[in-house]
Amino acid sequence: MAVEGRCRRVPLPPPTTRRGKQQQQGGERARRVQAGDALPLPIRHTNLIFSALFAASLAYLMRRWREKIRTSTPLHVVGLAEILAICGLVASLIYLLSFFGIAFVQSVVSNSDDEEEDEDFLIDSRSAAAAAAQATPPPQPAPCSLLGSACAAPEKMPEEDEEIVAEVVAGKIPSYVLETRLGDCRRAAGIRREALRRTTGREIRGLPLDGFDYASILGQCCELPVGYVQLPVGVAGPLVLDGERFYVPMATTEGCLVASTNRGCKAIAESGGATSVVLQDGMTRAPVARFPSARRAAELKGFLENPANFDTLAMVFNRSSRFARLQRVKCAVAGRNLYMRFSCSTGDAMGMNMVSKGVQNVLDYLQDDFPDMDVISISGNFCSDKKSAAVNWIEGRGKSVVCEAVIKEEVVKKVLKTNVQSLVELNVIKNLAGSAVAGALGGFNAHASNIVTAIFIATGQDPAQNVESSQCITMLEAVNDGKDLHISVTMPSIEVGTVGGGTQLASQSACLDLLGVKGANRESPGSNARLLAAVVAGAVLAGELSLISAQAAGHLVQSHMKYNRSSKDMSKVAS
Repeated sequence: MAVEGRCRRVPLPPPTTRRGKQQQQGGERARRVQAGDALPLPIRHTNLIFSALFAASLAYLMRRWREKIRTSTPLHVVGLAEILAICGLVASLIYLLSFFGIAFVQSVVSNSDDEEEDEDFLIDSRSAAAAAAQATPPPQPAPCSLLGSACAAPEKMPEEDEEIVAEVVAGKIPSYVLETRLGDCRRAAGIRREALRRTTGREIRGLPLDGFDYASILGQCCELPVGYVQLPVGVAGPLVLDGERFYVPMATTEGCLVASTNRGCKAIAESGGATSVVLQDGMTRAPVARFPSARRAAELKGFLENPANFDTLAMVFNRSSRFARLQRVKCAVAGRNLYMRFSCSTGDAMGMNMVSKGVQNVLDYLQDDFPDMDVISISGNFCSDKKSAAVNWIEGRGKSVVCEAVIKEEVVKKVLKTNVQSLVELNVIKNLAGSAVAGALGGFNAHASNIVTAIFIATGQDPAQNVESSQCITMLEAVNDGKDLHISVTMPSIEVGTVGGGTQLASQSACLDLLGVKGANRESPGSNARLLAAVVAGAVLAGELSLISAQAAGHLVQSHMKYNRSSKDMSKVAS
């Protein structure tokens, strides 16, 4: 019989305790004699009386001795009341020490007796267990479910599911229709996983199946699921940004990353915090259309970029959504092909689908006046999405953010373990000149993509958009007569949203809630997404500050050897 989502466990008989054995043998030993059994009153009352006597006697004697010292009376001159108080103090002290001392000694002695009895009982138990083992066949291994666990054998599936698995393996049922046909996303994932196991011969035990809401990803996040990957989430902070404190969630498997970012946050906080400004906010989509001639392509370019036609285009474009608002259109011609880059605001959504629908509305409208326009693709790579491109670096895409802070000289020395001059020099030679030698495009930084990707995964963003979102130039300069450090990061294309896609999943939604940007801001649409972009830039500022300092001080290798190495063989744990 299959057990849903768990390995079946064989129940064990309750263990026979030493006390139970004594009862079965007729009570060979009597109840232990306690220290207070000989007292006429219950032990708690006796303890209370002597404790009160001790406290009262001590208080009375201390008061009397203080009076004698004040009046210069010899301490050895005592009256009857003082003699009684001294006797009470000594008697109560003797009782209390004797009572608790006897109890302690008795516990030590009884423990020795218990150890001797346990040894006898252990010998008897082993003998009985050996006899039982000879008479009882070895137990069969418990069946396992399809949960990716260390159980050796897969769980036996219901007969109906076995038939479906066989048909999927044989190719009679497409794997992608299981959710629709079965109406149970968890069951569909389990059947698909079993079909995969039989097809490949791989158990994939380390990949968990249960514990995830597969219905939440249906039709929006992932197709053909067979499990889910677990990622640790660390928190860096507080990041003091624009007068607020943020604890930044980072999902990563790179050791030292969260710790380093956290150190940067500390340096920023101790210097008064960072400030940010969102320069622009607009998602882009650039379809490509082909014309009979370059002249016709140029004619449409002139029409789209003519300010007199913008209101008409905006009206057509904005029909797609109550949040989509066309901002501008920029065109480029290559031969007889026209690339039209539409930019629009998208509220708190990242906005790729929103802008695509608006672009489709405009293309349908233009088809009437330009019937010879042949739309090749809704995306012609002039957008440019998930690719490093100069157009994003120059024109911006998503949120364009600048974040800056002034780090005090004492903080540079105490927290970052270096000095201002070394940081400024290293940034010029490494991030500016070194990136130029490498021919970098938007890569004038130390490791912006590290922080961006970790936050993207934790908050349900599209990790592939890390490519353009990580474009960043880091600037460092000495200020205040060379004593303090001014640091800034300029990131022209941070593509984030707080609604839609992976932001709706439970874990990612919780991380957004931690930052206070979960869901849409109904009072000011788009402000949650802009705040998230500012937090990303602030975290990048912290990460850049810490890594550059580690390299300037020569601590990078030591830090990674300490935090990014493990002696544990996790492959054995997974298996």
